[in-house]
Amino acid sequence: MPRRKTQSTTEILSVLKAAESAMSHQMIEDALDIEVDRATIYRVLNRFSEDGLVHRVVGENGKQYFALCEDCEKHDHNHDHFHFRCNKCGKVECLTREIDIKLPENYIAKNFNGMISGICADCA
Repeated sequence: MPRRKTQSTTEILSVLKAAESAMSHQMIEDALDIEVDRATIYRVLNRFSEDGLVHRVVGENGKQYFALCEDCEKHDHNHDHFHFRCNKCGKVECLTREIDIKLPENYIAKNFNGMISGICADCA
């Protein structure tokens, strides 16, 4: 069943499209040009994640960040890559370099969510 397009969903999507890196709920709320209650923002972000429009990144402190999916094939949709959060500016970005993880024998990885924190190139 197709999702209903509301002003809230359109505005939140617009904010994510304009973002240069993953954004937290608070960052999205601050960037909105219209008044949208917190529960609606969470609901829209969860729906976007379920629909494969954004991917959810969980920081080491449990804080969630959302990034618009780019170059994702709907049928091969995964985000098994690491992310980097700058301790100085707060930017969260996808790391495109592959990182090889060796699992013990007979273990099969289905997905993972990795966050590395430190100082980004812009702040170094």
